[in-house]
Amino acid sequence: MTDDEIRKACEEAGYQILSSEMVYENPWTAVREDRIIHPGGRKGLYGVVERGPFAVIMPMHADGRVTLVQQFRYPVGRRLWEFPMGMWETRPDADAEELALGELREETGLRAGELIHAGTLYQGAGYSTQMGHVFLARNLVRGDAEREATEADMKVKDVPLAEFDRMIADGEMTCMVTLAAYAQIRARGLI
Repeated sequence: MTDDEIRKACEEAGYQILSSEMVYENPWTAVREDRIIHPGGRKGLYGVVERGPFAVIMPMHADGRVTLVQQFRYPVGRRLWEFPMGMWETRPDADAEELALGELREETGLRAGELIHAGTLYQGAGYSTQMGHVFLARNLVRGDAEREATEADMKVKDVPLAEFDRMIADGEMTCMVTLAAYAQIRARGLI
């Protein structure tokens, strides 16, 4: 949705927007502060994190292995295992499939012969506008990764699907985007 469409939907839901001010902006993220009146009449304040769309990709090999990436996530101070994912801040209007294929290649070196769009999801809808596209990638061919400088410490590993499920059950898989993407793909019967 565009900003105008979101604003209209909020007003139709009974929110009155008194003011909206951009309080912070960098190439990846912007923070907007909206002063509002809730439908019940109470005044409020919303801090809204604006980010461009992203793609998250579950790379599934013919032998049942799944490719994961691990990188240090600065905000939480931990290395996390995840599906490949990302956004193109310089091309926020990029086609979702092009973005998915690009992120898969950049982070893992994998090229997908088949890419299935499994759905969309919001990353933190209570505070952020960021929407993601979920893809299942199959018919994979491995090549060289084309990582950005900020991804230099990234590790890649292929694990059997049963090992991935164990990582979830044992609390080793804590990336909510990865977990939600896996749930969408599995619920749609794609794996």
